[in-house]
Amino acid sequence: MRQAHTTITVRTRGQGFYDVTGEIAAWVKGQGIASGLLTVFCRHTSASLVIQENADPDVLKDLETFFKRLVKEEPALYRHTTEGPDDMPAHIRSALTQTQLAIPVMGGRLALGTWQAIYLFEHRTQAHARELALHLIGE
Repeated sequence: MRQAHTTITVRTRGQGFYDVTGEIAAWVKGQGIASGLLTVFCRHTSASLVIQENADPDVLKDLETFFKRLVKEEPALYRHTTEGPDDMPAHIRSALTQTQLAIPVMGGRLALGTWQAIYLFEHRTQAHARELALHLIGE
């Protein structure tokens, strides 16, 4: 069994989905591990990870609209407001999604479906540099 790990930085421009599939897939391919499991971990509490459709951009727009409706950015609703009106809602959105993904590696490639991509889901309105820790184990 072999292992490899790295950290990638995703620079966001504010709320929304950021496709990180290409960068992650390239790193996995370069490790020479044909069969294994990749763990992707978001090292933040106000951003998350999702695997979602990559064909129709309306899917991502609808998801973003849904989360804005579900978790309002109204300071009167929260105690934790010192970091701005978007911070506590960002923590809630992150809690409702995922901060870690496990993706099989088969034939040296991510075993994603045809229409699937890996996205960092930024929940804050300001730009951030988000770190994703990647850990690959296999042979």
